[in-house]
Amino acid sequence: MEIADELAETRAQGWRTLAALHARIEDALERALQRAHDLSVSEYSLLDVLSRQDEFSGCYLRMTQLSRAVVLSQSATTRLVTRLERRGMLQRYLCPDDRRGIYTEVTPEGRAVLEQARSTHDDSLAEALRAAAELPELAPLVDALAALPTLPARAL
Repeated sequence: MEIADELAETRAQGWRTLAALHARIEDALERALQRAHDLSVSEYSLLDVLSRQDEFSGCYLRMTQLSRAVVLSQSATTRLVTRLERRGMLQRYLCPDDRRGIYTEVTPEGRAVLEQARSTHDDSLAEALRAAAELPELAPLVDALAALPTLPARAL
């Protein structure tokens, strides 16, 4: 095997390992959030991102920015917002400066659900990472996550 082939295989193996860790964590979060709060991981993530936009930054995200923040396509984000809006957790309104822009914000009902779900999310994430750290192939990635610098809340 040539050096270039070895590097490509190393990158591919690293990606497969990262994908395996992601899948384990997402599965654990999905089960816990669905069971306790009737929320998917995507729903929780969207509520979390939207709650932070007005808590910390005072600015609001357009749908395209929201799509990037929750790592979904624009159409999937729109469907997700619609679903949460129907459940009374979100509301949309027109941008006051640009009538073509639409903003979305968390309703009081959505905030209540998010606050109840936050500890479930955080506890499930911690447990999933603890379990993954016991697997030799995933432990280095868990260690790398633990070594990341803590960002101030406003940076999220």
